[in-house]
Amino acid sequence: MPQLFGSARPPARALTLTLARHTENGVAVQHDCSVASPRTAARVVAALRGHTGRVNCVRWVRRRDGASETELISGGSDKQLILWELNGTGKWNNQLVKSIPLKGHAEAVCAVDAVYQSDEPDSNLLVASAASDSTVRIWSRHGSEAKCIEILQFGNGFVMDVCLSFLPGSSVPILACGGDDCKIHLFIQQNDQFQRTLILPGHEDWIRGVEWAACGEELFLASCAQDCLIRIWKVCAKSKELPETEDDSIRLKENVFTVKDTVTTYAITLESVLAGHENWVYAVHWQPSFSKDGSMQQPMRILSASMDKTVIIWEPDKESGVWLEQVRVGEVGGNTLGFSDCHFSPDGSMIIAHAFHGALHLWKQAAVNKKEWTPEVVISGHFNSVEDVKWDPEGEFIISVGSDQTTRLFAPWKRKEHTEVTWHEIARPQVHGYDMRCLAMIGRFQFVSGADEKVLRVFRAPKNFIENFSNITGIAMEKLCSHQSSDLPEGATVPALGLSNKAVFEGDMAVRPAEDEETFNSISNQYPEIYFQPLILTAPPPEDHLLQNTLWPEIQKLYGHGYEIFCVACNNSNTVVASACKASKKEHAAIILWSTSSWKKLQSLSFHNLTVTQLAFSPNDKFLLAVSRDRNWSLWRKQDSSESGPVFSCCAYTDKNTAVHSRIIWSCDWTPDSKYFVTGSRDKKVIIWGQCDLSEATEGNMLDSVKPCSTVLDVGDSVTAVSISHVLTPDGRYIVAVGLESGKIILYTWKQSGQEPALADWTLCVEMGDSRSHALAVKRLCWRHHAGRAGHNDQNSSEWLQLASCGADHCVKIFNVNRFAL
Repeated sequence: MPQLFGSARPPARALTLTLARHTENGVAVQHDCSVASPRTAARVVAALRGHTGRVNCVRWVRRRDGASETELISGGSDKQLILWELNGTGKWNNQLVKSIPLKGHAEAVCAVDAVYQSDEPDSNLLVASAASDSTVRIWSRHGSEAKCIEILQFGNGFVMDVCLSFLPGSSVPILACGGDDCKIHLFIQQNDQFQRTLILPGHEDWIRGVEWAACGEELFLASCAQDCLIRIWKVCAKSKELPETEDDSIRLKENVFTVKDTVTTYAITLESVLAGHENWVYAVHWQPSFSKDGSMQQPMRILSASMDKTVIIWEPDKESGVWLEQVRVGEVGGNTLGFSDCHFSPDGSMIIAHAFHGALHLWKQAAVNKKEWTPEVVISGHFNSVEDVKWDPEGEFIISVGSDQTTRLFAPWKRKEHTEVTWHEIARPQVHGYDMRCLAMIGRFQFVSGADEKVLRVFRAPKNFIENFSNITGIAMEKLCSHQSSDLPEGATVPALGLSNKAVFEGDMAVRPAEDEETFNSISNQYPEIYFQPLILTAPPPEDHLLQNTLWPEIQKLYGHGYEIFCVACNNSNTVVASACKASKKEHAAIILWSTSSWKKLQSLSFHNLTVTQLAFSPNDKFLLAVSRDRNWSLWRKQDSSESGPVFSCCAYTDKNTAVHSRIIWSCDWTPDSKYFVTGSRDKKVIIWGQCDLSEATEGNMLDSVKPCSTVLDVGDSVTAVSISHVLTPDGRYIVAVGLESGKIILYTWKQSGQEPALADWTLCVEMGDSRSHALAVKRLCWRHHAGRAGHNDQNSSEWLQLASCGADHCVKIFNVNRFAL
C-alpha cells in the first residue's frame, strides 16, 4: 500500500483519508511504502476517496461497550460528511463495504462526532456535525439510510467542536458544543428533540475542544480554549434534597436540570481548572480505557495539546484528588507553531500528537520510569504540495521538495530483527523561507534546489548524515565514503534571521559548561547560534531531530535569474546544471547553464517566450530538452567545447506552424538510449519524438527530421508528469509512466515499428485505482535508474522496478512494478 509521506485538523489533509495497518501487496504493481510503529511494521491499508474538498475532521465511531471501531465519519470543505464502513471480516484491506454521504450543510464542516445509541447490532447511529454555516446538524443512521433529524441554530456564532454522550445511568443523549462565544452549550434529547438545557460560562476565549468521559455513575466533560486553560466539569444524578446546613464551608455552584423522560434531576459542577499551558489549547482528550460496562476505569487521565509546543498529561492526585500535571513532552526549537491535536493509545502507553506544521509526533512510556516518555518512529512527510522528487544516482534514497518550504530525504530502514523494509524520512536537508519548486541530484550526496526566489542553492551531505545513513540502511561506510569524507563538516545550522545553512565543524561543537541561573538568563546563552548536535542513529530520527540536527550545509548560491526558479536539471556526468525561472517575456525565459566545478555561468540559452516548465538532459549528455508554457519544445545539442564557441546550440524545435501540442507542455523525459523523448501536455496528449538516431544526426538535418515517432496518445485528462524507465520490458518495449491532473497514474509501454508511427504502438498496462493514485494533481514522476528495490536484497533483482511519484495532495509514493507482468 502507498506510504503517504504527508500528514487531520489544521492543516488538514486534502481530499483523502488514510488508514495504517498491515496489508498484502499486489502482483503487477505494489506500493513499497510501509511505515513502522514501535511494535510492528505498519502500512497504509486504504485511501478513502469521496470528498471533493479538503478533509477538515475525522472521528472513529464509538461504541458504548468500548468495542473496536469499524466505522469512521469525516467532514470536509465540500460541505458534506461521509460515513465510512470498513468490511467486518477482521482483515483490513482496500475494499469498502459502503460509504454514505450526508449532505445538507451550506458551508465547510469543521467538527464531527458519532456514537451508537445502544449495544444492539441494529442500533441507531447518532451523528453530530458543526459547520461554518453557524449550525449543528443531528443525523440518524439506521442500516444504510441516513438523514438529518434536526438543525441547531447558533445565530452568527460558530461551533468549533462537538461531542456526544449519554447521561449517567440512562440512554438519553447529551451533546456538548463549544464555540466562539466562549461558552459550552449543552443539549439534551427530550421528546425526540435536542433542547438547549444549559450554558456553561467560564472560558474567556474561543473554545477549541470538548470531550465526554463516563466514569461509573458520573459523567465528566473536559473543555479547552484559547484562554490557555482546561476546564473539567462533572455531571451526576442529584440525590434527594438534603436539609440546608449552617456551616460556612465553600460550595461549588451547581447547575441543576431535569430530564422529563426519566424524571431524574442532574447536577453539573465545575470540577477543576487546569492551568499549565502558555498558549492556546487546541485539543483535550481522555484516555480511552473501558471496563466491561463501557465506563472509564481509574485512573482518569487527560491529554492536552497546545500552541506552546507542548503536550501535557494530567491526572488527579491519589490523596487529594487535585488535578496535576504529570508529564510534559513536546518540541525543542524549530520553526513550528505548536500542536493542533493529540490522542492516547488505548492502553495509555503511547501518545501521538499532530503539529501545526503537519508532522506527527509519537512518544512511548518507559517500562520502568512511568514518567519518562521517549520519542518513537512515526509517519513523516510534507504538509503541502510536493513539487518535485528525485532518486539518487545509486537508487538508495529519494529526495523531495514541497510548498511547505522543506527538502526531505526518504530511505529504506533495514532492521536486523525484521525482514521487512520500511521507508522513512531520515533527514531534512533544507528548511527554507520560500516555497520549494524543484531539485536535481549532483552525484550521490549533493543536490541543487530552486524555490520562489531568484537564487539556486547547492547542498552537500555532512559527515554525520553519511554515518547515520549507513546505520539505518545497512550500507557499509566503505561504499559511501570517498577519500574526501574526512574534510566534510559534521552538520549544519541556520543562523538567526538567516536562510542559508551554515556548516558546523567538529571544533564548533564545544560542550557548554553548566551555567548558574544568572548566566543562563543571558539571551546569548539561552539561544546559542550553534545548536547542532551530532547524532548516532540506528533508527529514523524523530521530528525534533529532523528539524534541527539533519540539515545539510549550503556550499554555493547561483545568481542570475530574474524571477522565481521553476525548474532545474543536472546532466548524468554531473558537470553541468541547467535552470530556468518563471517568465512572461522571452528575455526572462532563457535557460542558464552552470558549471559544477567552478559554479560559474556557462551560457544562456534563449528561445522560449514563456516559462520553461521542465528540463531534461539525454542519458548520453549530448542533448538538452526544454518544454514550455508557450506550447513548444526546444532541443539543444552539445558542441565541442572551445573558448569562443557556445556549449549548447539549438538544433530542433517546434513553433506555431509545427507544434502538435495545443496547450502548456508540463513534462518531458528521454528514453534510456537517447533516441527518443516524450512530452506530456495539458491538452491530454502524450507524444514520443525523435528520428532514427539523434546521436548520429548532424546539426544541419535535425531541424526538420525530429518528428513524432508515435501516435498521439490521448489519456483523457491533463498530463502533468511523464517519465520513462531506464530498464525496458523483457521484449524490448519502453515503459512510460504518465501522471494526470486528477491524480491518476497510468503505465504504458511503447515500441516503434517501421518508419511511420504504428497504429497500435501504445499498450496500456496498468491504470492505478483511486486507492493507489494521488488525490490531487501528480507533480512529478521519477523511475529508479536501476532494476531492483531499494533496501532489498532481491534474488531476482531484474524482476522489479521502482517508480517514485509526488503530488499536490502532500504525498510521496513509491510503487514496485513487476516488469515481467507488463
